Amino acid sequence: MSIFLTETDRVIVQGMTGSEGRKHTTRMLSAGTKVVAGVNPRKAGTTVAFDVAPIGPGAGEVQAGTVEVPVYGTVAEAKEATGAEVSVVFVPPAFAKGAVVEAVDAGVRLLVVITEGIPVADATWMRAYAADHGVQIIGPNCPGIISPARSNVGITPPDITGPGPLGLVSKSGTLTYQLMHELSDLGFTTCIGIGGDPVVGTTHIDALAAFEADPDTRLVVMIGEIGGDAEERAAAYIREHMTKPVV
Repeated sequence: MSIFLTETDRVIVQGMTGSEGRKHTTRMLSAGTKVVAGVNPRKAGTTVAFDVAPIGPGAGEVQAGTVEVPVYGTVAEAKEATGAEVSVVFVPPAFAKGAVVEAVDAGVRLLVVITEGIPVADATWMRAYAADHGVQIIGPNCPGIISPARSNVGITPPDITGPGPLGLVSKSGTLTYQLMHELSDLGFTTCIGIGGDPVVGTTHIDALAAFEADPDTRLVVMIGEIGGDAEERAAAYIREHMTKPVV
């Protein structure tokens, strides 16, 4: 199994037409992620062509060639047209709060915010707004979430590990990739980069609880980062609630 993300989830990319959005949408599609729509009010009604080639263990059904993804004016329009319940945000910091509000109001279930440099006040407001509406945010300033051989939403390289019994939750993007590579002989159910900003949507504890409930995750690797007390709070949670080993 995987946590938070499944192979059947359809994904919207907010900011798909920008350079970073294009690059990483190509990689997500190449990894087998079901990217079904982009959002850009100025380019609504157009499509974007992506040159896709299979990458990583989840790309078994990916056919090399060109994939056309439609662009909608709003997340609500994209969701209505495609049935997607997951969105990933590749927009500049000044527009991130508006992008999150739009996605939350549209009723997505999971929102992955890649953007870095979002003001802490905006991130705090975004987290509270999403929580009030029952929407889970991963990020901001994060690499996203990958369930190897199932789906990949964000910027995590899809070809550095495969499926297996480990769960990974990390504040550091670089160390997320490093540990995925170092432990690739074992493999992972899900790897989550929660972001290193002072305020993030999904915490270490949220991920630990999900891994504890996942029958296929046998051991969890947790990576912290300097600053804050998130690791101490996670350690207290582990002592009281985790039956699985946590490294």
